Amino acid sequence: MAKYVAQVVWTLKDGEDFAKGRYSRGHTLAFDGGVEVPASASPHVVGKWAVEAAVDPEEMLVAALSNCHMLTFLHRARLAGFVAVAYEDAAEGIMEEIAPGRMAVTRVWLRPAVTWQGTQPTPEQLDRLHHEAHEECYIANSVRTEIVVAPRQPA
Repeated sequence: MAKYVAQVVWTLKDGEDFAKGRYSRGHTLAFDGGVEVPASASPHVVGKWAVEAAVDPEEMLVAALSNCHMLTFLHRARLAGFVAVAYEDAAEGIMEEIAPGRMAVTRVWLRPAVTWQGTQPTPEQLDRLHHEAHEECYIANSVRTEIVVAPRQPA
């Protein structure tokens, strides 16, 4: 079993009114490797109390799904004998109401574009590699969100 940790730190700033909901949702995420990331609630959720330049939980979920798929895909491609030299994904997620007063990220599209060196996989092999990557991705296996993988050609 592996253990993963993240530290989330938020502090009420002078002049903010917590009781009235008038406070910044900006905070910091820190990870064991020393990386700190500015974070916030989504502007779609809390409006002006969000920090637009920071990453929000919904964006992190989309990024985590994309990141996990990429790492698993690269591993599967290597095992299949292909050489990937670049991978870019234009991932996107949507949030919708799933019941009165309940919201969820209901679908995430992964749109990976892979650049190859040497022999390129056939469309069937590419589909199989993406399918295997999706089946093995730890993050995809951890959520109920529909994840659609739609490979595209590199720019």
